[in-house]
Amino acid sequence: MKSHQTTQTMKPATAAKKLGVYLEATPAEFQKGDVSRAELSELQANPPEWLRELRANGPHPRPVVAAKLGVSIAGLARGGVTEPLTTEQIDALKTAGPEWLEKERATQAEVRKEAERIKNKKSAENADNS
Repeated sequence: MKSHQTTQTMKPATAAKKLGVYLEATPAEFQKGDVSRAELSELQANPPEWLRELRANGPHPRPVVAAKLGVSIAGLARGGVTEPLTTEQIDALKTAGPEWLEKERATQAEVRKEAERIKNKKSAENADNS
């Protein structure tokens, strides 16, 4: 019995998310059609100029902005950042060091510290149960 395999595709929004770029900044042809897994792999392995440019200069989607600033997405919202930012805008925010950014970075550091403490505690418990 022959099994014929269909090509799996994803919506442009999903592909943009996987590529870490802001969909509205991508070329129109990317936004209009579905993207196959093979096409996504090719874009990741050999990014075209537009993708390299977007990754380097933006505008960046909120998850990327949050990561570059060292805060959570919720922290961005609390700080009033709701729009995509360019690399230049992100660098300007880092330089300016507004109070909300410093506070959110401290909060994020505490969250990471707590996650590490819980991970270590679970590891110790698992070692004791072995």
